[in-house]
Amino acid sequence: MNDPDDRRRFWRAAFQADVWLLHESGDIPAELIDISLRGALIKVPLHWVGRIDDPCRLELTLADDAVIAMDAVVTHIEAEQVGLHCENIDLDSITHLRRLVLLNAGDADLLDRELAALRS
Repeated sequence: MNDPDDRRRFWRAAFQADVWLLHESGDIPAELIDISLRGALIKVPLHWVGRIDDPCRLELTLADDAVIAMDAVVTHIEAEQVGLHCENIDLDSITHLRRLVLLNAGDADLLDRELAALRS
């Protein structure tokens, strides 16, 4: 689903943090701009070499025992900003992302609605 309206249906946490992008060209540190159940927007170093549809993995460490990890594909590249579409996310990562949404949006029902929308 690359429908622009789809991006508006899912709440994105504007949450700046350091992340790791694991990619065939190498693992690189990046900066998280925002994240949702559908994917993430990150800022990569100028020297990063990637292409649309490249598979990758995004890892965001919230604490020593709390990591959000998602398998993704590159959906767009604009200068240093890279859009990622989530292909797979484990239950622990969803749990941590749910807490992040709750802290940022203050609405646990919001994530529950988004989870239901993903199943449909």
